[in-house]
Amino acid sequence: MTLNYAETILNSLSAHIAVIDHNGRIMETNRAWQQFASCNQIGMRPDMLNINYLEICDTAGDESGDSARLVAQGIRQVIRGKTDEFTMDYPCHSLKEKRWFYMRAIRVPESSPLRIVISHENITPLKLAEQKIRQREEELKQKSLHLEETNTALRVLLRQRDEDLKDVETTFFQNLKLSILPYLDQLKKTHQKATRMTLINLIESELKEIASPFLRHISNTEAVLTSQEIKIASLIKQDKSSKEIADMFNLSMTTVNFHRRNLRDKLGLKHTGTNLSTFLKSLM
Repeated sequence: MTLNYAETILNSLSAHIAVIDHNGRIMETNRAWQQFASCNQIGMRPDMLNINYLEICDTAGDESGDSARLVAQGIRQVIRGKTDEFTMDYPCHSLKEKRWFYMRAIRVPESSPLRIVISHENITPLKLAEQKIRQREEELKQKSLHLEETNTALRVLLRQRDEDLKDVETTFFQNLKLSILPYLDQLKKTHQKATRMTLINLIESELKEIASPFLRHISNTEAVLTSQEIKIASLIKQDKSSKEIADMFNLSMTTVNFHRRNLRDKLGLKHTGTNLSTFLKSLM
């Protein structure tokens, strides 16, 4: 291969290529190297012939100084024969753009005197693609985290729904026990037609009441009411008089009024002008 032909090949490559000797002195550079040096105003001849490349790396003081010294160290390892090749990628940003390069130093086989070929390939598109991939991965990670949090919230809601269903079931049977079964027992025991009709109407009314939140609300108040007080409260809410309540439960008027006073006391209505029936209706 003739020298001119080899030079033509070097100048056709996009990589910035320099050939140095065993001291680090630049013996040859290709067109891409020279164009890069000229565009970046390095303050010396663009071809940089006879410039010591290792000294430039050793004395670099800008932001790329650490990378440059690593390059010099790697090239010296190749010169000493401790390794046949040294590679690394590094940032080389300008004021106008972000740039990254892939650097490679390799011994020319069986060269005498010793020659080292140094190439710098612009890998900015690859680095930008890597950054975009990392950004997408982070976005996917955040979306995955959001989905996980949403799934956790849904599991909590489903668990709460199951608990609410259990509460509804418990409340239903509690209301049935407190409001319907006592009337059924009385219905079995009485033979008076008027009383039986009254009890039947009450049972019908209480069945409708179970469908409302009243008993659950009154059961969930801070007041601790007895089953008898809950039944009487339910009738008071229906505007039943003390006499009507007494007749239904075979109680004396004194006993019903006693329960009324207890209800007002337990519900915090004592010494207030609040109507007991109106207050109980507000619990619906």
